[in-house]
Amino acid sequence: MLDSLAAVERPTVLSFINAHGVNLCARSAPALTAFRSSDVLLRDGVALELALPRLDLPAGFNMNGTDFIPLLLRTSPPRKVAVYGTADPWLERGVERLKAGTPHRYVDTQHGFHPVEHYIERAREHRPDIILLAMGMPRQEEIAVQLKRALDHPVLIVNGGAIVDFLAGRFARAPAYIQRLGLEWAFRLAQEPRRLFRRYCVGAFGFAHNVLLMRRAAASRSSSAPAPAPMHKEL
Repeated sequence: MLDSLAAVERPTVLSFINAHGVNLCARSAPALTAFRSSDVLLRDGVALELALPRLDLPAGFNMNGTDFIPLLLRTSPPRKVAVYGTADPWLERGVERLKAGTPHRYVDTQHGFHPVEHYIERAREHRPDIILLAMGMPRQEEIAVQLKRALDHPVLIVNGGAIVDFLAGRFARAPAYIQRLGLEWAFRLAQEPRRLFRRYCVGAFGFAHNVLLMRRAAASRSSSAPAPAPMHKEL
């Protein structure tokens, strides 16, 4: 996967889906369309690991962007990179951290509050090989779709959420043992209870409800599907 993402031949969107993303898709048609337009969609978090088998789907690997995106940037050959998202001083600090730890040339940085036309214009001007969006869901996913449609050169568009803020030290990562237990969400909630309470606590009930609705929908489709035609042996 790392090799293929480092050598895309057309505008390609890499996104990460977690429980919050599922809840956004359940109540927002544009968000659902944006996530479905991703070329690569990776599972992020323990909630989906528990939910996917109940939908008769494999859970796969936990490919959270906070770990995967730095790995992708470290292992890719030298590229031109643009970073669009968050705000200074976190944007500047995060990009400096990336410059120190990756082989790329960072050709453009923009805060995350411009209209989408601004990012399209900048990307057309600089023609980066990688665009890292760090604007949060679902704004970044919706902008990624429009960038994909507007650009005509090979570019990997990565939806990175709070990755730049983490790199800049704005938010601390949970200790490794908490990450292994699948409780990093609780660590983040303790850091930002006012902002994240609704997402993690109230959102947990919404996510469970959405999974139940998906299970019912899948069962309904299965029961209403026509029975396969009997096999006839030619004599």
